[in-house]
Amino acid sequence: MSFISKLFKKNTPEKEETTQGSVEEFVSLIRVYYQAVMAVNLGITNLNILADLALFKRMLKIPTQNNKLGVAEKSRVRKVLMDDYGLSETFFKEIDGSVKKNCRNQNDIKAYFFMFQGFCNDLFNLIGNLMEWKFRFSILVKKLLYNMTSKTVHEILTKSEWKDISVQKAAWSVRKYAEKLGYSEQWITDFVYNVVLLAREDQKKELKRGKKA
Repeated sequence: MSFISKLFKKNTPEKEETTQGSVEEFVSLIRVYYQAVMAVNLGITNLNILADLALFKRMLKIPTQNNKLGVAEKSRVRKVLMDDYGLSETFFKEIDGSVKKNCRNQNDIKAYFFMFQGFCNDLFNLIGNLMEWKFRFSILVKKLLYNMTSKTVHEILTKSEWKDISVQKAAWSVRKYAEKLGYSEQWITDFVYNVVLLAREDQKKELKRGKKA
């Protein structure tokens, strides 16, 4: 999945075009939340090292609260993600805990993003492999898709033996990443579900545009 390679990757967001409800929008908002947490925890004042947060702040004209970067931005983006994507308070608490655990100074930021990107690459490659045949049925009903996503994530995190050795190695890799990052099965399920659902919606939009062309 090519969109995973863009997670936490430095780019020029000012030139990107996003569609409301798209994978790119969701991932961008998640990046903003991570960067807001880092700004608050580490006392970062230089927006140049937090490109997604800087763009979000400028676009919505969010004033800095109490002379501390990240406080107002964190609250604002969390509300958007909760209202538009149905994410819970627990989802954000786990991100807070993960960043606090792994980012003790600004030098840890790059390593954290690199680790998270590796986690996502392995996770979504595995999800695509294990759930590919199920998409035809589950995408028609969101609840069914969520249940199937939950079941697949549970297997990845708990199943001890797989017939395919490459799948088993990938599952072990995801578990190691999840443990180090501090993310629970529920957090991973909610994250994967939103990305998969939006990826399918993006695909539908592309097909519609292709028919109109």
